[in-house]
Amino acid sequence: MRAGILAEPRPAHPPVRVWRDWALSSALVAISLVEVLLRDDRAWAPLLVGVSVVVAACLLWRRTRPLAAVAVAFGTVLAFDIARIAVIDATGLLGIAGLLVLPYALLRWGAAREAAVGLGIILIWLPFTLIADPTSPAEKVAGYGFFLFSAALGAAVRYRTRSHDRDIEQVRLHQRNELARELHDTVGHRVLAIAVQAQAGRALSAADPQRALATLVTIEEEASRTLKEMRALVGVLRDGTDAELAPRRGVVDIERLARPGGEVLGVHVQVSGDVEAVEPAVSTALYLIAAEAVTNATRHASGATQVTVDVTASRSQVHLRVRDDGVASTTSFAHAGYGLRGMAERASLLGGTLRAGPGPDGGWSVDASLPRTASAS
Repeated sequence: MRAGILAEPRPAHPPVRVWRDWALSSALVAISLVEVLLRDDRAWAPLLVGVSVVVAACLLWRRTRPLAAVAVAFGTVLAFDIARIAVIDATGLLGIAGLLVLPYALLRWGAAREAAVGLGIILIWLPFTLIADPTSPAEKVAGYGFFLFSAALGAAVRYRTRSHDRDIEQVRLHQRNELARELHDTVGHRVLAIAVQAQAGRALSAADPQRALATLVTIEEEASRTLKEMRALVGVLRDGTDAELAPRRGVVDIERLARPGGEVLGVHVQVSGDVEAVEPAVSTALYLIAAEAVTNATRHASGATQVTVDVTASRSQVHLRVRDDGVASTTSFAHAGYGLRGMAERASLLGGTLRAGPGPDGGWSVDASLPRTASAS
């Protein structure tokens, strides 16, 4: 168990240095220079400024090289504190307060072994700096507390971010599994239809050869469509669970979502274009997106009286818009965020797009555009 914990790698893709990092480092150096100029005793000014510059420079590498930043910064300050105890009669500048940021970065961006080594370096340095600057027991406890709190905060943010990323990945996997199951059901239903047609053709082959030939044409067309569905299935993950060989609801079933207003939110549905010819996988996805969006509006739309669902099929695309007439807000659907992510992932897997947000005329709008023919990704 211990080896497993220590084997935890660094979080992927740490942020690169941005202007705020340069601003922080520059501010710490500027504060140190101003403090030196305001001091009466400048005997050790170059050394004091040098220590502050090293600490400020290490902050620039705190995400990409957290252990190296901690080792260089705290090692420099440790050497300075040992010199203060043995030889130098001087106190450090305010610029070295940047050290407080490094334990946070170490636990947030470092690997487990790096975090262990880095915390060891910090705990070795702390007694020396407390000896160099004699303090009361309460101040000693506070000194340890500040740095341990910084490290604990970094660990907490890391855990929360990892948990959030894991939830998003679960949404992605769930949508892939659901989509694969729908494709599996559709293909299974068509294969069953082919088998029935083949049995009918064999029964008719002796008595009515012409009808048997027509049956073979039907089987060929059905087999071609099934092969197309199978190609869409490639690349989509599936958990391997069994599924019933029954067609799922599709875009034509969106009209069933309509309901009059009253005690519950009214839903108005308008479908235009040749939606019956839409590929089954896309058709099912559109229905599920519409149902999810209507459910979200019913539960979370503030002040809404009606939800409008518009489905428009063109030659190559099918557009779906679900909007309500409630109060526009960027936070009203915050707790439905994973549902929105699921809808977007479903649309993306089929080669489409989905956008959700406040509408230009108020309320909340979900707009999806999918190709009539699925392209699994």
